[in-house]
Amino acid sequence: MPGFVDKPEPVQVPGLVHLHTGKVRELYRNDAGDLVMVASDRTSAYDWVLPTDIPDKGRVLTQLSLWWFEQLVDLVPNHVISTDVPEGAPADWAGRTMVCRSLQMVPVECVARGYLTGSGLLEYNEFRTVCGLALPEGLVDGSELPAPIFTPATKADVGSHDENVPYEEVARQVGAETATQLRQKTLAVYGRAREVARERGLILADTKFEFGFDEQGGLVIADEVLTPDSSRYWPADQWEPGHPQPSFDKQFIRDWLTSDASGWDRTGDTPPPQLPAEIVEQSRARYIEAYERLTGLPWS
Repeated sequence: MPGFVDKPEPVQVPGLVHLHTGKVRELYRNDAGDLVMVASDRTSAYDWVLPTDIPDKGRVLTQLSLWWFEQLVDLVPNHVISTDVPEGAPADWAGRTMVCRSLQMVPVECVARGYLTGSGLLEYNEFRTVCGLALPEGLVDGSELPAPIFTPATKADVGSHDENVPYEEVARQVGAETATQLRQKTLAVYGRAREVARERGLILADTKFEFGFDEQGGLVIADEVLTPDSSRYWPADQWEPGHPQPSFDKQFIRDWLTSDASGWDRTGDTPPPQLPAEIVEQSRARYIEAYERLTGLPWS
């Protein structure tokens, strides 16, 4: 059964109650009722949380999310209160911690796609649709879509796949008004981010967001946003539809795991092995390159 190869024991911090261990993040609640999110260096592939960390990954994800929140604040508010490390927490939490408002989370992964790849490509090849939305004939892996589309998915537990669902199913689950808001905000944020990425020589092929409602009933964007873990970024100068594109995500890891070199059978029950040092370093370098190209800031 996929999940954690080695599930970590959460760090105990005075004044914080541990709520959840995710694929990457540890979630706590403080005495004020706020959420404390700490991004680890864990990584996952093929529904497994791997036994090898990628150094600095949690800090890159956190700092890039914070940068994006600032770029998007005129479109949608976010849940961040501060980045202060709670008293008594490990020094290693610096740079990877966000103290956030507690929201009523919407149980939907809000996915925007501007290009055809991944699970969308699989559905398209069989039905000429993505999440039930009809698309033109003749598209291939990496094709730009006529216009960005909202392709939601249900949220899954660690070790399980998110499942793509039609928009009508989202409306049934959360109500027509909320579904409309989710679609509008998702496409608006994707449109802004796509233009920012394009200015920096990157294609934002697709991305996923999470939203929740605050105490006043306003829709707020939460969790991480527009990181290489939640988005597909491709180098624009290497874009060539018809095959998988080079990307700034975990592709080095996926490729190694499915190669003969790993000796791992992803269809079996055996957990994946430790990653070799060169794959770890290549993956770390890609995360850092994505951060530097998007923000224009040197990683330190």
